[in-house]
Amino acid sequence: MGAFEGVGADGVGTKEQPWQLKTPPGSSEYQMYRDEAQDPPVLVCTVGTTVLHYDLRCIKDLHAMLKAHGDWMPLGGADEQKPAADGTVEAWGRSAENPIGGWYGLKKGFRGRFGVYVPPLMEALGLAEVEHNPRNNRMRAI
Repeated sequence: MGAFEGVGADGVGTKEQPWQLKTPPGSSEYQMYRDEAQDPPVLVCTVGTTVLHYDLRCIKDLHAMLKAHGDWMPLGGADEQKPAADGTVEAWGRSAENPIGGWYGLKKGFRGRFGVYVPPLMEALGLAEVEHNPRNNRMRAI
């Protein structure tokens, strides 16, 4: 498991034992697990009956970007159909300037919300600190 051994989430990140997570404000619960059999390997995120997929590389890529950034960064979660605020984790997760050159979200129509669902996993894996205010949360690398 290596980089996926987390201390802050219930579950181990498999389909049978997904990570049990909460959005940064703590208002919604969801599950994530890694599916390395897909091409590319994905993070599967289940929120109620909605299933989103993110490229698994987002974990190491986001961590590296936050390390280089060196400070707190706003999360800025937004649906795919809405623009992401500049300078946010959400904007980076869909930017042509990120390591994959675009969206980490892989399911058309459900590619957004990167800044909502990926940061709590990063925190659970011990890779980042995430604020847990009612709104306008930020994260930074550990």
